[in-house]
Amino acid sequence: MAKTAESAQTGIVENIKHVPEQISGFYGDVRNEMRKVTTPTRKEVQATTIVVIITVFIFGVYFGVVDKIVGGSLNWIFDYFGKH
Repeated sequence: MAKTAESAQTGIVENIKHVPEQISGFYGDVRNEMRKVTTPTRKEVQATTIVVIITVFIFGVYFGVVDKIVGGSLNWIFDYFGKH
């Protein structure tokens, strides 16, 4: 039993000893990835913004039409069965 507790403590101590190396490696990896990041040009930002605005408008119209159809259908069903 004592050996199990002792080996567990040794394992924890060894893991703690490697934490600074792991942190250093993590930040090194982050730094390397950040070097690969590029900032979009003004033209690219404008183009993607226009695409987003058009897409939002199209989805808005689509969901408006679907809402009208579903809402009208439900009103018709409630009116039809409410009278009988």
